[in-house]
Amino acid sequence: MASSLAPSASPSQPSAWLRGPVEDVPNALQHAAHALIQAGEEIARAVSPLTSAELWARPGGAASVGFHLRHIAGSTDRLLTYARGASLDQAQRDEMQREQGEPSPADDAATLMRCVRVRLAKALDVLRTTREEELHLPRPVGRAALPSTVMGLLYHVADHTQRHTGQIIVTARIVRNGL
Repeated sequence: MASSLAPSASPSQPSAWLRGPVEDVPNALQHAAHALIQAGEEIARAVSPLTSAELWARPGGAASVGFHLRHIAGSTDRLLTYARGASLDQAQRDEMQREQGEPSPADDAATLMRCVRVRLAKALDVLRTTREEELHLPRPVGRAALPSTVMGLLYHVADHTQRHTGQIIVTARIVRNGL
């Protein structure tokens, strides 16, 4: 059963959605779980060969792989907060500001990958503990309290992560191999 965020043994392993249901995840959230697992594996493969300079390179002015890693971790945490029906705290607002900033010495690939893995694992745990009867509960998002639902937020975590995963893969290839 697909249930881990560890890198798959081989890129030739079937995609996460073809490995069967993710244990303890409600049927309505299986797609989100598979997307998070797949993203975690693809990110690990793309980031593992990068040097520090490549991690923070901005080819053509594009966002760096390091930015995308920080953003996936931070946005996942924020979206899960909204899914709980809570507001962001000051630490989360501060983290959002740091995502846009310059890298610090602590922002190496291993540290950023560890943070992404932890946050994606937490997202999977939330999927496992969300009851189907909660999925359509309304949830306000952001300072403007825009309308969403628990399910909308949980699917957006997966959607958003996949979008940035694609950007990580492309940017990593460019900085490793050139255009």
